[in-house]
Amino acid sequence: MTRTGAAFRGVLLIAFCTVVFGDAGCNREPQTKVTAFPASDEVAGWMKTSDARTFEAADLWKYIDGEAERYLKAGVRRVSTADYNFENKFEAVVDIYTMASADGAKNVFESERAGDAQFVQVGDGARLHGQSLVFHKGSYLVRIVAYQESGRTQHALLQLGQVIEQRLAR
Repeated sequence: MTRTGAAFRGVLLIAFCTVVFGDAGCNREPQTKVTAFPASDEVAGWMKTSDARTFEAADLWKYIDGEAERYLKAGVRRVSTADYNFENKFEAVVDIYTMASADGAKNVFESERAGDAQFVQVGDGARLHGQSLVFHKGSYLVRIVAYQESGRTQHALLQLGQVIEQRLAR
């Protein structure tokens, strides 16, 4: 075997290990697992742009450093997150926190200031504010945040949230 062939195999081995063992503390969702995250075009205009990532309670600080303690006190078990794009107009992230109980999800929801948020009919309680929709449904707390704002942001967030709510009920 030539040095070039050995080097090429070494690069392939490194690439393989990076793919298999990468993202320590973050689990990628299996493709076959049914989740609350809608697939691309399941909600009009929305494209899922990343695989769902899951952070267990012990690793929550890797995702929401600085806020993890509040969720841990409320009984968070894990957070799953995925990225979306709406009609190439804006990007958004969907975070679904799985809590130990419905009380934990409700407590985190109620601990956040409502400000000038609009209360909407999604889940067991929801607030729509500017570029975000936050709601709780049973033992889940869902946060959808758009990175940009357009004239259709709130309507689009609401539509995505309603489908996620339906999927959480399954």
